[in-house]
Amino acid sequence: MTPHDPRSEGQPTEADATAGGPPPGADAGEDIEALLRKAETEAAELKDAWLRARAESENTRRQSQQDLARATKFAIEKFAADLLPVKDALEQALAAPNLTVETLRSGTELTLKNLQAAFSRANVQEIDPAGDKFDPHRHQAVQMVDSDQPANTVVSVYQKGYVLNDRVLRPAMVAVAKGSDGS
Repeated sequence: MTPHDPRSEGQPTEADATAGGPPPGADAGEDIEALLRKAETEAAELKDAWLRARAESENTRRQSQQDLARATKFAIEKFAADLLPVKDALEQALAAPNLTVETLRSGTELTLKNLQAAFSRANVQEIDPAGDKFDPHRHQAVQMVDSDQPANTVVSVYQKGYVLNDRVLRPAMVAVAKGSDGS
């Protein structure tokens, strides 16, 4: 062990000079200028990368908005194309020279099948709740009637309802049983 010399405290040693400080005799001003140039170059590169990333995100945002606008504008295109044969069938039926009740009925049935097929492809489903329990989210009660059926049971359907992907397009208009006790 070497004795501690209080006179050497705070003074650089030879080991300190070789540990990463400027070499003896080097110009400290040149080192600071080199570090400053390096920092300025790095800052310019980072700013350029940030501006590029910002521009890319703005382009992506703008493209997403355009895609959404196109999707909204043309969302019904497939369904409209599926309805064209229905319109054609109706026009052909009206243009037929010798209409009889039978031909009109068969044409109407064919047109209804085309319409049902278009609804099916678009996932539009009927709500026909006859005999079901009244559901205010899917049915619209227009009348309460005396009935042997339990209270709040749909007795008759005046107009079918429709749902699109489990979302009600139009509730079914129904008559609902009052119940045997009149409640």
